[in-house]
Amino acid sequence: MTKEKTPKKSKAPKEERLEDILMSCRNHLRGRAPMTDKRDLLLSLVFLKFISDRFEEQKEKILAENREDPELAKLALANPAFFRKDGVFFLKPEYDWRQLSLLPAARMALAFDNALSRLEQEEPSLRNALPQQIFSNTQLEPSVLKAVVDDIEKIDRRRFHDRDLIGRVYEYFLQAFSINADKEEGEFYTPHCVVELIAALIEPYDGTIYDPCCGSGGMFVQSLRHIEENGGDRRTVNVYGQESEPATFRLAKMNLAVRGISYHLGDHAASSFTDDQHKDLRADYIMANPPFNLKKWRKADELTKDPRWAGYAVPPESNANYAWILHMLAHLNVARGRAGFLLANGALDDADTLEIRQKLLENDKVEAIVVLPREMFYSTDISVTLWILNNDKRGGRLNGRAMRDRSGEVLFVDLRTWNENIYEKKFVQLLPEQIARVRGIVETWRTAKGAADGYAEPELYRAVPLAEIAEKGFSLVPSRYIEFVDRDETLDWRTALRDAGAAAKALLQRQEENAGKLREALAELGVEP
Repeated sequence: MTKEKTPKKSKAPKEERLEDILMSCRNHLRGRAPMTDKRDLLLSLVFLKFISDRFEEQKEKILAENREDPELAKLALANPAFFRKDGVFFLKPEYDWRQLSLLPAARMALAFDNALSRLEQEEPSLRNALPQQIFSNTQLEPSVLKAVVDDIEKIDRRRFHDRDLIGRVYEYFLQAFSINADKEEGEFYTPHCVVELIAALIEPYDGTIYDPCCGSGGMFVQSLRHIEENGGDRRTVNVYGQESEPATFRLAKMNLAVRGISYHLGDHAASSFTDDQHKDLRADYIMANPPFNLKKWRKADELTKDPRWAGYAVPPESNANYAWILHMLAHLNVARGRAGFLLANGALDDADTLEIRQKLLENDKVEAIVVLPREMFYSTDISVTLWILNNDKRGGRLNGRAMRDRSGEVLFVDLRTWNENIYEKKFVQLLPEQIARVRGIVETWRTAKGAADGYAEPELYRAVPLAEIAEKGFSLVPSRYIEFVDRDETLDWRTALRDAGAAAKALLQRQEENAGKLREALAELGVEP
């Protein structure tokens, strides 16, 4: 009697992760278009998908709010104002993703181009934001475009329960196709943890936030997320920014619009130095990651009498670091403005800008200097410093807490040894508990202890009076003020030399053994060594 075979259970299909879908989108386009075209095409599809998702969610919200009055619900669904009040675009069928994604493959390219064109014409906030004719110009095979569209369709909130699904997808493609990633001028993308640290130290919970070099808008997105996570209301925050690179300017508008963030980025892409689009703005908070060590930002005879430098020396044309500082200071609310921004470490002690640095300190604008670990950024491994400027260090109330008078003091913090948390194989990140630790250090200094109390911890932080900074030539290098333990004093040199000698002897023996084996092998082959 033949024994029946038990049928094997088929394996359950492996669940597709979000990253798998995003990588699949990239793979479909591999070798088929220039990098910037691939980026624009993918982000345009993501943009259309997510604004359509938000449109559908808003319709459901309107229906739920007017469940008892179907007639009123019907009127509200037809009124764009009921969508735009929550930062949602009112979509017509010709640029609604649900209609576009069902089209035959051969008609998709033209339909998507027409959708972007119509949307830009009808939504004032999207003027000069959306790429034109990107689908026709890339000339993808219809089957390839259809495959990408099908993958984008899989990205759904009901499937991926991520609080910021839009952010994850957008930032994935922004990093994958970073347009300034190989340039020495600076950064295209600022790591989340760095923005979290800046927000934790300047607390931008209401009022106006400004970024004079806003890139793709990531600083705004992350800071508004920080506000919401700390119980704030992002609707009480006004966002102002400027970007000089046209393609990045478009990305910033798309990036903010897809999240329903109201913004003011000026009329066009332009340099904040030579074409300041917000001359009269006095922001409550400034958050920025300016291009590092930007050269030739002005001509030798240009901007020499600019009002932004009033009371200070003219920043040298060879490096824009202090031009950024003075530009931001000029745009800061004179009564209570606070700024947090990143600069290369060279700005801490640059001889060419000593006069400006001295004046900043004498005017009591510098509140804290925080040196970050190396290798935190995607396109450089140079050391970077977080500067905190404050127009009012004299004390008072801040978000319900009593601040002490910190006039004439600067807090220095050195985080260079906090480099143990590696992610993505290479980059260093600060953990939430480390950010909380830095915030606690600054908070204690602001509220309770200062330089007169000897507020310091060796190799980590120290509050320093202006008189000591003046004695050291107005240098802002933290290691000149923070105590570092000289571990060489406790080193047993005799033991160290003996250990080093033993290691060297073992290495020489190993080399001799290897050389002997090589001679034997050559002899067997009949080769004279």
